[in-house]
Amino acid sequence: MLYFEIKTHRVGKTYEKPHFFILNKGLNSGKPLHNPCPNCFIITTKTEEVKNKLFNLSMMLQIGGFYTYYLKGSVIPFITIKDCSNTLRNGLNSMVEVDKHIQIVEVLQKEQTRLSENLEKIRQMKKAYIQACFKFYPLE
Repeated sequence: MLYFEIKTHRVGKTYEKPHFFILNKGLNSGKPLHNPCPNCFIITTKTEEVKNKLFNLSMMLQIGGFYTYYLKGSVIPFITIKDCSNTLRNGLNSMVEVDKHIQIVEVLQKEQTRLSENLEKIRQMKKAYIQACFKFYPLE
């Protein structure tokens, strides 16, 4: 089993061990982050490899909506540190061949990024074409 510690992040504190952050407030609760924000938990691990596995697992759990079940609060929804920890542990325990699934999701993420970049290029080309059609209007 992969070892990790979860704590509430304090603004301004630095961490020595491999770590990442998990957003704990809002509808994106459970989303893993590389950089801290005021409303997040810190996940520390012993090795960089374990950190990467847990980061990807947390991303998969957040995209899959597994943290959403534990959201509390009516105005600003949030997830408790216990629920976040339990969701990560349950995700680790229930997933067979974690590495294989993480690799597949990473490939899908890369493909999604590539397609998003292509769509942005198409939007730019479309805009340039339309602007070229109306040469008599000044563009500012």
